[in-house]
Amino acid sequence: MSDGYSCFDIDLADGIATVTLCRGDELNTMVPAFWDELPTLVRELDATGSARAMVLASTGRHFCAGMDLSVFSGGGGGGGSGEPGRVRADMRLGVLHLQETFSCLEKARMPVLAAIQGGCIGGAVDMVTACDMRYATEDAFFCIQEINIGMTADVGTLQRLPKLIPDGVCRELAYTGRRMTADEAKAVGLVNEVFPDHEALLAGVQAVAAEIASKSPLAIWGTKEMVRYARDHSTADALDHIATWQAGMFHPADMVESFTAKAEDRDPEFEDLRPFRGGIAGGV
Repeated sequence: MSDGYSCFDIDLADGIATVTLCRGDELNTMVPAFWDELPTLVRELDATGSARAMVLASTGRHFCAGMDLSVFSGGGGGGGSGEPGRVRADMRLGVLHLQETFSCLEKARMPVLAAIQGGCIGGAVDMVTACDMRYATEDAFFCIQEINIGMTADVGTLQRLPKLIPDGVCRELAYTGRRMTADEAKAVGLVNEVFPDHEALLAGVQAVAAEIASKSPLAIWGTKEMVRYARDHSTADALDHIATWQAGMFHPADMVESFTAKAEDRDPEFEDLRPFRGGIAGGV
């Protein structure tokens, strides 16, 4: 793992990687460094093979207040001089870079669980909708802030949220920029559970992550891949994909261990996924 992250603290223990936004005094806004650090650390954790689940947590009063204005002032807004086609092409590449910062969460081999307290605003909604599951405190709220500042959300919310909650509810949130409370978010299926406070939230999410980490990591990876693939493809294509996956990735050793452990009245022990170096600058 790289060290020296300015926006995150990282802990990896017992198969659970806890990644914590650590700029609570600044509402964990997404400064320029954030957009480079998050995909780097997610890929590095994924590449170890020992991270079986990831908890994305936060500090301070709010989970995250969204994109910092410095991202726009630093050129992220598509400014600059020169031939217009080339300037706009650069802007497109910039948006794709921001999108990949969150897409890496759903591409990772391990499930990602978001633990959300207080405000989850603007870019933070883009981020948590790319996670596998979301959990919240009673005081949490969600806001598609982009519409309130005169822009269209462009980093994943409008692509993922309609597949998580009813279409009409998604459109209302996107068109009005109103706040959705934690209770409403649970009622429409955006969050799995609501906890009374931040301490209970972190304990509850860690418990879920520990349960995931106790399963076969290869079976978990395959399950995550199949759910993600089925979201974006037809049922027929998704069935074909799982058949191909099983033909290459299914081996009975983990099943044998599961049955043996049950017969011996003990917890099963599964081998970690193998480390890899692909896509990570400098390796692991």
